Amino acid sequence: MSKIIQIVIFGASGDLTARKLIPALFHSFCNEFFTDPIQIVGVARRPWDQETFQQQVKSKIDLSLLNPKSSSKCYWTQFIQKISYFQIDLSDEHKYLQLADYLREIADGTCQRIFYLAIKPDLFLPTVTGLSKAGLLEKKDGIPARVVIEKPFGNNLASAKKLNLELSNLINEKQLYRIDHYLGKETVQNILAFRFRNAFVDPLWNQRYVKLVQISVCESSLVGERAGYYDRSGALRDMVQNHLLQLIALVAMEAPSSLEGDAIRNEKVKVLESLRCPTTMGKPEQHVVRGQYNEYLSEKGVDKGSTTENYIACRTYIDNWRWGGVPFVIRTGKGLRDRFTSITIHFVMPPHNLFGSWQYKQTQPNNITLRIQPQEGIDISFDVKEPSSPQTMRSAKLSFEYEEFFEHPTPDAYQRLLQDVILGDQSLFIRSDEVEACWMWADSLRNMMNSQPLYNYETGSWGPDRSNTLFGDEAFSWVVSVNST
Repeated sequence: MSKIIQIVIFGASGDLTARKLIPALFHSFCNEFFTDPIQIVGVARRPWDQETFQQQVKSKIDLSLLNPKSSSKCYWTQFIQKISYFQIDLSDEHKYLQLADYLREIADGTCQRIFYLAIKPDLFLPTVTGLSKAGLLEKKDGIPARVVIEKPFGNNLASAKKLNLELSNLINEKQLYRIDHYLGKETVQNILAFRFRNAFVDPLWNQRYVKLVQISVCESSLVGERAGYYDRSGALRDMVQNHLLQLIALVAMEAPSSLEGDAIRNEKVKVLESLRCPTTMGKPEQHVVRGQYNEYLSEKGVDKGSTTENYIACRTYIDNWRWGGVPFVIRTGKGLRDRFTSITIHFVMPPHNLFGSWQYKQTQPNNITLRIQPQEGIDISFDVKEPSSPQTMRSAKLSFEYEEFFEHPTPDAYQRLLQDVILGDQSLFIRSDEVEACWMWADSLRNMMNSQPLYNYETGSWGPDRSNTLFGDEAFSWVVSVNST
């Protein structure tokens, strides 16, 4: 017997809904992902009717960019008929009862409900409370509702623990999907496949063969319209505490017993709990650099004299058997020369060099780079002997491009993540203990950073030059994107 899938989007009048959520659902619809009937209900404060909401959605979407099938108007015509609208004041408990009546009326049968909270973090708890009191989180016909919440999950360890506790009194952890869109990116998902499906990779993935790991999440954009939020959070809370730590966990985790959600998350938590506490790492200036781009204080919504960091670079360690002693050097920043995300594994040099000193032969240690965005792919560097020369070595590179190999664009992260919510797969979502482990480390880094200078840097540069000192005496430098020099 088929069931109806109701996807209820709170904050439906916002940018995320039009820019990411509706296109992701439409793409899935065009690809015939849905085997059951779907209903999409937009929920917001604006006094719109259904037709107005549908027009608002359509006006913000370029159908031709979404899916080859979208050129046929019939797909959009079918899809838009599945979208309705419900006006609500999230502070009015009575409105949740009316919403419950409306959802039950249009479902008319067995229903799987998904509530997507694309709203401000301070509204998470009141909204889930309202849904709970209206009976919308209870099992219906054996099917529990699912709730998706966007980051940030708290703003420090104490607030994250408080939010987790309060949510746990209203909803089971199995029903809660904390979304980090980075985990939906195809190349991030392929980290585990690359590591554990290819026999030549994992035996080298440890402190015996790896000299250093570096992770870059670089953004060329400035804070823009997010200035008010960003000035309260900074790069640490906006990027490091979630995206970067999740990438570290996936790179460093042990093989899970299965691809089931908790099996993967169990291994990630072990890594996060093994991250060395920043305040115990020694001299702060040798482990963290923070910066602010020159124009930041002129941004609308930024406090005069703000010391909020737009750039962070950090050297840390994972104190476990696999990674003991290997530096993990990470950075993120805004207003940088290019937008890209990559993970590079730098390997050790051979124990005995038959071909002379590598420093003087224009070569570097072998490395593997996982390109997360924008040009998703994998690069493997290795050395080859130059023709007609007995010892001169040159670095060469093998490159794999996702779009070129598969001959179609990789799916948007939100498309994959929404599909996983519908399927009930939590493997790409964050569990409560992950959130708390991330905040514990991030709070310690915050305490370390507070004593450090705030370096200014030029917009369009690679950030403060001081960050190059984090490599210490190692002959490494920051990886730049394939579009940059």
